[in-house]
Amino acid sequence: MKDGIILIDKLAGMTSFGVVARVRRVLSQQQGKKVKVGHTGTLDPFATGLMILVVGKECKNAGSYSKLDKVYQATIRLGQTSTTGDPEGEITDISDAVPDINEIEAVLAKFRGAIFQRPPIYSAIKIDGQRAYKLARQGQTVEMPEREVTIHELTVINYNYPEINIQAHVSSGTYIRTLAADIGAALGTGAYCTQLRRISIADWNVAQADTLADMGVID
Repeated sequence: MKDGIILIDKLAGMTSFGVVARVRRVLSQQQGKKVKVGHTGTLDPFATGLMILVVGKECKNAGSYSKLDKVYQATIRLGQTSTTGDPEGEITDISDAVPDINEIEAVLAKFRGAIFQRPPIYSAIKIDGQRAYKLARQGQTVEMPEREVTIHELTVINYNYPEINIQAHVSSGTYIRTLAADIGAALGTGAYCTQLRRISIADWNVAQADTLADMGVID
């Protein structure tokens, strides 16, 4: 491939930049010259699922892909919070209250449609030219401005306390880690996201994607 897109099913534990670097290396080796490769939106290291990579001249169109709607499946753990909103942060016990499914459905209803969301400080958003997560790791105070996002669909797949499995169809810029924390706050239990998988981006589905192993990447 010289110009176009590649669909990758990212594994947990790898950064999005790491995925790009590995694919760039393989394509460059195949073509005997350095190949330009970029991503169209990061996935957290703990997350899995669909990434759209742009190759060659298609890199100039990366922004158009990043603006597309996405569908995620996530596991939310009630009763605790995390400083990062995921398993990698400092976990704090908040409550042992056990909400019933009706309470959960009532809270989820409040998050459907257009909402304002404050992205997590541990994110790749740039603040004054620097990544927010780098500033946070340095112990600096990071003020994240709220942004309007749209939750098109938000459904419970399964609930077995303390875990809720959800599926969310969301606009670009929506953070599922923040959504999980906000749901926990609304329930009064606290919550964080323990698992996250991106299922689709617009009409592209993770079922169409290759893994790095499929591409011959061996680490």
